[in-house]
Amino acid sequence: MFLSSVRASRLPLAGLLGLALAGCQSTKPTATLATAPPPTAAAPTPPTPTEAITAADISGYLQAVSSDEMLGRKPFTAGEERITEYLATQFKSLGLQPAGPAGSYFQPVPMVEIAVSPAPTMQITGKGQKLSLDYKTDYVVFSQREQPTVAVQNSPLVFAGYGVVAPEYGWDDYAGLDVKGKTVVVLVNDPGNAGQDTTLFKGKAMTYYGRWTYKYDEAARHGAAGLLIVHDTQPAAYPWSVVLSGALGPKLRPQTADHGASKCALEGWLTLDAAKRLFTAAGQSYDALYAAANQRGFRPRPLGLTLSTSLRQKLRSQTSKNVLAVLPGTTNAGEYVIYSAHWDHFGVGKVIAGDSIYNGAVDDGTGLAALLSIAKAFKNAPEKPARSIVFLAVTGEEQGLLGSNYYAQHPAFPLAKTVADLNMDMLWPYGRMKDLTVIGYGQSELEDYARAAAKEQDRYLLPDQTPETGMFYRSDHFSFAHVGVPSLYASGGFESRSQGKAYIAQKRQAYTTNMYHKPADQFDPGWDLSGVAQDAQLYFRVGQRLADETTFPQWRAGSEFKAARSK
Repeated sequence: MFLSSVRASRLPLAGLLGLALAGCQSTKPTATLATAPPPTAAAPTPPTPTEAITAADISGYLQAVSSDEMLGRKPFTAGEERITEYLATQFKSLGLQPAGPAGSYFQPVPMVEIAVSPAPTMQITGKGQKLSLDYKTDYVVFSQREQPTVAVQNSPLVFAGYGVVAPEYGWDDYAGLDVKGKTVVVLVNDPGNAGQDTTLFKGKAMTYYGRWTYKYDEAARHGAAGLLIVHDTQPAAYPWSVVLSGALGPKLRPQTADHGASKCALEGWLTLDAAKRLFTAAGQSYDALYAAANQRGFRPRPLGLTLSTSLRQKLRSQTSKNVLAVLPGTTNAGEYVIYSAHWDHFGVGKVIAGDSIYNGAVDDGTGLAALLSIAKAFKNAPEKPARSIVFLAVTGEEQGLLGSNYYAQHPAFPLAKTVADLNMDMLWPYGRMKDLTVIGYGQSELEDYARAAAKEQDRYLLPDQTPETGMFYRSDHFSFAHVGVPSLYASGGFESRSQGKAYIAQKRQAYTTNMYHKPADQFDPGWDLSGVAQDAQLYFRVGQRLADETTFPQWRAGSEFKAARSK
């Protein structure tokens, strides 16, 4: 057992709020003449549904979902059983209907765990050159193919710019290129973000085409045997150490009918130094290829080299769970507004400062607490929503949005009748904010709803402050956007109402450095959760308005998800 390396605590339950009504004394008239009855004190005005979402409720839920008893909420562990049972119990206690199959609160999400052991080297040959690259130092590789061994032998190498096919931008890095059986080398990010021409794509704001997941999928669609992405810290927005940590250890993947056969056999990354050596061996200049790749009309080119490497894999298939419930609408129950947050984190792992439980209080205990508080507010509201409200807590976000992606591919309710997804992930526990920062600003009309709700709170809308990092593609709302459902991902996070911008900047930096994805991300009684409650109240108002309308919010012109909604 691991008890010697974990903290002892107890599982707190969400607090209940009560209203105390002040009593009034009446006095006997002193005169015999007829008089008006004495005035009586007015009964306290009951809170509105929005006001009923309180920091106290948030605190109770947050302590429960991030307690040590939840064991870090990792899929396929006792922590999964505890958190999913807790969420289902909360939904049931609120009187919400189960929305999973067979009258259950659970949607099974089949996954496969793949532990990869790559060969220690990758061999590059051709043009009289022999180049040996070292695992971890020069490259990392993995595979989504569900087989014990994967080998790529003498696969021709080709350079395909950014590996992007984007008709709406008039861009095709695979134009005229047959990559079947070949290994494609591409640059990280997209031409607008990584290059110098801000008129390309969306300039410094990363598009979906800049995401590594897109690049792997696009290469597979073209029949490539492998895809290697050149890592460059600035356009990647993270150092090689992040790539390395993400590639090591067992990874969860979605189970597929073809057992991953449609994926590239090899997926991986090259360090910038290794890529430069590879291009030199091909008689090419990295700088020249980079410059060419950032010009309209770029055409891919063979490198005249071949690649050989292999890896061994251990496979384990299991089933995780999404937890979902629904509050049926009154007059338009066949249309749906979804609230989402992810329940998973990293479980029990490496001991840091004497602690091995990765509680995930901010990430994403805050989102779960907001989800439950909003569910309670909708259930207790005197006026029920016209459209149905779905509350969805998903698995596998930390492993690549697996639970939300599974729901998007196997929806409990028709996507064509799904109005929007309102996603909550990492709400900051540092008090009330003046801003509401919208990740992926400019994508859909949901921003107009958010702006109106923010105005009610005397807040202003702020576009994503680091669009180059592609945060819009890194949380569960993206799974819905990818299939065309407008999605909102927003929270206060840059200007404290009482202490200003510098205070929040310091708090965010301290969290990222000391707590993010570490055991230190645990509940702190000193947190000011009024800001989390404020965000939850705003999300309630947005969902309330969406639920009582008959129209559907639309994607903005130029959004890469507009076509999917049209289908």
